[in-house]
Amino acid sequence: MSTEAEKDCKRGFTAESLGTCVTVNGSAYTLLRLLGHGKGGYSYFAEREGKQAVLKQIHHEPCDYYTFGNKIEAESRDYERLKQAGIRVPEQIAIDTAAERVVKEYIEGPTVFDLVRDGLSTEPYLDQVRQMAAQAKAAGLNIDYFPTNFVIQDGLLWYVDYECNDYMDEWSFDNWGVRYWSRTPEFEEYLNSHE
Repeated sequence: MSTEAEKDCKRGFTAESLGTCVTVNGSAYTLLRLLGHGKGGYSYFAEREGKQAVLKQIHHEPCDYYTFGNKIEAESRDYERLKQAGIRVPEQIAIDTAAERVVKEYIEGPTVFDLVRDGLSTEPYLDQVRQMAAQAKAAGLNIDYFPTNFVIQDGLLWYVDYECNDYMDEWSFDNWGVRYWSRTPEFEEYLNSHE
């Protein structure tokens, strides 16, 4: 990266850093929009040399319902596990272990959460998520079936998070995830507590 680009980029940023330029392994990315804030990090719509990407900054905020190990190592390991299981995920473009940043392919489209919130049916995507669930289970994994983690592009369902865990039946799609794929009491409760 040029000295000029280094001058324009900052090493650290916060959730309010839109427009900020940050580096990942020496490459400059401009943060354009906050896509989401999950239990592991902040994900931003970002741009580098006119190309779109998602830049995830790992955070260490407390989470009372989930225990983490090394989050940045998990991002890399889980990406490989998901690929081996045949789960449709965005390509990992770069990972910066020291800065705890991951850059991945941007998948444009609505999330399943958007559909449910807007009163639209998720029925056309249930076969696809159940296929992903079967592939994950065959690999001994669960993915996070919460609907913000799934984007629809050209009729295809993408799992845009890299989180996966060892398989446990209680966290399967049919036992847990499906509760959030329609306007259920669980979905309504989440919606009311996150407005």
